Amino acid sequence: MSRQHADVPYGTLDLLVLKTLETMGEMNGYRIARRIEQVSGDALKLSQGAIYPALIRLEQEGWIRARWGISETNRKVKFYSLTKAGRKQLEAEVRKWEQANALVARFLEAAP
Repeated sequence: MSRQHADVPYGTLDLLVLKTLETMGEMNGYRIARRIEQVSGDALKLSQGAIYPALIRLEQEGWIRARWGISETNRKVKFYSLTKAGRKQLEAEVRKWEQANALVARFLEAAP
């Protein structure tokens, strides 16, 4: 029996990456993607084509920083960590998510 994987809802990948780095600390891109999948109960599946453009974008915004290092498998990889600006952005992203959730909940709970 195969398990169905959901797409990452538009606009939430930044939030998931920032929150993962806040919670777990410095990680490489592969580990970030696997952690997001793990926390989702494997409901989400992140490809390299999704996670790495997001990491580049977050780095360009100044919300994360990258440094080269050696992985557990002895490969040269980039390790990402949250910046001070990234922590502020995470707070803003959480607020936006909570507001959007509340808006949708009002519609779902609205009487006919």
